[in-house]
Amino acid sequence: MKEEFEEGVSIFTTCWEAPIERIALENPEMNDLARARMPDDLPAAHIVQPYWFGHPEFKATGWYLRNLRELRPTEMLEKPERDTAEWRQWNRVHRMSPGPERARLRSRSFPGMMAAAAIQWGG
Repeated sequence: MKEEFEEGVSIFTTCWEAPIERIALENPEMNDLARARMPDDLPAAHIVQPYWFGHPEFKATGWYLRNLRELRPTEMLEKPERDTAEWRQWNRVHRMSPGPERARLRSRSFPGMMAAAAIQWGG
């Protein structure tokens, strides 16, 4: 697990420090251990939610941006009332049972969010 952590820090840092004018790195908010290893110029994550882009789900997604504007919602859905069946369904990512597919399913990207990124950042 320590090797995977070190590899993740190395990949993220290498991407952030690349000599590229505009950068968008998607990553969850970091824990204290990871944050302490990041470059000094790394800004706070811009946190978005899939429901901002038409997907009925909660899954905080962090974007670390250089020379790009924060993503703006494109198809904002109204959040369901807390503790309802619909609210629990929107939390399915966090409520997933352990299993071989869990990591893949939890790390998937949402098409509406990616389309917004392409339009808003790609011009």
